[in-house]
Amino acid sequence: MTALLTLQSISKAFFGVYAVRDVTLNVPAGRILGLIGQNGAGKSTLMNLIGGVLAPDAGSMTFDGKPYVPRTPSDAVSAGIAFIHQELNLFTNLSIAENIFLGAFPQRRGFPFVGIDRAAMRRQSEALLEAVDLKVKPESPVEQLAPGERQLVEIAKALQLDARLIIFDEPTTSLTTRETRKLFEIMQRLRERGTTLIYISHILNDVLSLADEIAVMRDGELIAHAPRVEFDASRMISLMVGYSLDQLFPPRTSTPTQTPLLTLKGISQPGIVKDIGLTVNAGEVVGLFGLMGSGRTELARIIFGLDSFASGEIVIGGEVLRHTSVRESIRNRIAFVTENRREEGLLMTSAIAENIGLVSLPRYALPGVQVVDQPRLERAVGQAANQLQIKSGNIERQAAKALSGGNQQKVVIAKWLLSEPSLFIMDEPTRGIDVGAKYEIYSIINTLAAEGNGVLFISSEIEELMGMCDRIVVMSQGEIYGEFTRADFDKEAILRTAFREQATQKAGDHAADPA
Repeated sequence: MTALLTLQSISKAFFGVYAVRDVTLNVPAGRILGLIGQNGAGKSTLMNLIGGVLAPDAGSMTFDGKPYVPRTPSDAVSAGIAFIHQELNLFTNLSIAENIFLGAFPQRRGFPFVGIDRAAMRRQSEALLEAVDLKVKPESPVEQLAPGERQLVEIAKALQLDARLIIFDEPTTSLTTRETRKLFEIMQRLRERGTTLIYISHILNDVLSLADEIAVMRDGELIAHAPRVEFDASRMISLMVGYSLDQLFPPRTSTPTQTPLLTLKGISQPGIVKDIGLTVNAGEVVGLFGLMGSGRTELARIIFGLDSFASGEIVIGGEVLRHTSVRESIRNRIAFVTENRREEGLLMTSAIAENIGLVSLPRYALPGVQVVDQPRLERAVGQAANQLQIKSGNIERQAAKALSGGNQQKVVIAKWLLSEPSLFIMDEPTRGIDVGAKYEIYSIINTLAAEGNGVLFISSEIEELMGMCDRIVVMSQGEIYGEFTRADFDKEAILRTAFREQATQKAGDHAADPA
């Protein structure tokens, strides 16, 4: 089959360490290539070489049979290559239409003036938004959109370029199940009309269902490249990590108690959540599932004191919280691992050690003078980093931004472990990390539960909730509509409950057809 893009012995090193080493790869025209690998395997570096962000140290590339030597991202765009990054590349203060056409606005010519043809820009934007099933006005500011909607704008932006090769880097990270299905439909239509796609994802089942061919990277090298039929999830995992994982989820080594650590009684905030009742016991992992807009993250923010609530009670360890605030939550031994580690969980340019010690600084202050006992803090930070096996250089000097996604998440968890909480709220703790790092995070959660802590585990992936939790609570439109114990876990039943508008009864009636 004719290759649209070829890489021949491509290598790239940073400070003498290879990020990509001697990679030879043919990307066939009009096909979907699934690219998988652990964080740090070299996928992003390889894509940055294709996209003109980086220049290779060795090797060569061709595109459509011609030498391809991009020096800037603009060169890649000009050649017909679009890149949809995991970290969204939008200007939130501009409108959707302005973001879509930022590189080349439609022009309206009328001597002696040349201006932007806003009518044409609106018409074309409407057609692109319709193609991705995003029902918003083109003039809407991007800052008003939910994360999933912003991802769809990125896809519309790539469609506008009419690129011959589109690289999707973890495009479903912020999408609901429906939006993901719509994205896959769009990708399949693009393939049918001859567009070549590279799809990077940590969700192996998605890669198996979508890709025509699969390429696996490990430690900067291309380990395997073959048609999809030659792979299953087990082989993909083994190739990615270099050894076999007997199961995706570690076995639970403890059972929950009946001692409540967190109790919510009728928590309500108009337009956000309504009459929420929820309990998390010591040693228990409680999953919180729902579609985008169901109120899961909003509820987590209320519990932690980031947002207010109008009525109801939050009870921690038998004590009613009178005034909720982040400081009070930390004093009450609550930890919050947010869904956006880069913007909310870490100081990306600060050292790893500084990040780990951030929450616990008051605990390590010398009595009376409020000066941090630096040697004692450094010892505790080092112990936390070792406990979670954070793979890094010198934690006193290396910035958090230099770590892989999985190790960044470990730093966030280490930061909270140092404050010795009893209740962990974890919002999408495995988002954007590879299967090996996921297993390590799951093991940490199991250990926390075994030590008697409670964990409220928020996730968009039903499989990981079913694999990790003792109970799963389902939210829809700000309310709780169902609860499942481990013995009753059923993927379709949980989904039916989440699609509340198509259910015929509330809480526990699962007779409606799946959405």
